[in-house]
Amino acid sequence: MNIEPPDGRRSRLIVFSDLDQSLLDGRDYSHAEAVPGLAKLEQQDIPLVLCTSKTRPEVEFHRSRLDNRHPFVVENGGAVHIPTGYFEFDFDHHRRTADCFVVELGIPYRVLVGALAELKRKTGLPLRGFSDMTIQEVASRCRLSLLQAAWAKRREYDEPFLIPAPEAAAAVIDAADIPITQGGRFFHLAASDKGRAVSMLMALFKRSHPGAVSVGIGDAFNDLPLLEAVDIPVLVQDTDGGYDPRIAFPGLRYADGIGPAGWNAAIASLVDGASTGLTR
Repeated sequence: MNIEPPDGRRSRLIVFSDLDQSLLDGRDYSHAEAVPGLAKLEQQDIPLVLCTSKTRPEVEFHRSRLDNRHPFVVENGGAVHIPTGYFEFDFDHHRRTADCFVVELGIPYRVLVGALAELKRKTGLPLRGFSDMTIQEVASRCRLSLLQAAWAKRREYDEPFLIPAPEAAAAVIDAADIPITQGGRFFHLAASDKGRAVSMLMALFKRSHPGAVSVGIGDAFNDLPLLEAVDIPVLVQDTDGGYDPRIAFPGLRYADGIGPAGWNAAIASLVDGASTGLTR
């Protein structure tokens, strides 16, 4: 599909994408099936903003692999990193790293670790967070190298954790004082979400490109705020070929394919106007 504004000029797309099981394969973290779509975005100078539950060092690793130079969102909206000089105007931010301005939207990790400990006490359940896991355990559960697992444990705004019995999830969520959402592998305790981060970034993009149109691509329940915040929301198939039944609202589009294959089909449809790849 082509996006045309009223004056006939093509609007600039801004693509916000989840990583695991969307742009990246959920088993081996490969983006091979998405390479054609990535090339289309690069050729047409369409920004790709990575929007993920991963930590800053994890995202920086994948940005390097993808040769991505755009802003990125970490830890389910906990912070937005904007490369220095990316926008030609000043904007509010909380701190600066060597190469990025950082807008912090979450609360400190130590607060979340304390909240999870209190949640264990209130529910009497042996909830297990990343703060309780060794690097070796994170590596095993997430199919990561030890180095990547160490990066995954360097959390600042979001605590992934496991609930031992699926039937206890509702009780745990009800007992929590800080919001809980569910990703592909873990539940997440965080006082932020991807939608707030996307909305803040789009306000900056529209200062540079009035009329810009936002696209969001995700697969799991923690992507729901992202999908609700964009103009064109796209849900890709999960690993069993279905769609998360908890994500359904007017205007949602469904990508024809699992993970990066579905991601690639969606990009082809949106950028080139391909007749296949997306259904309503």
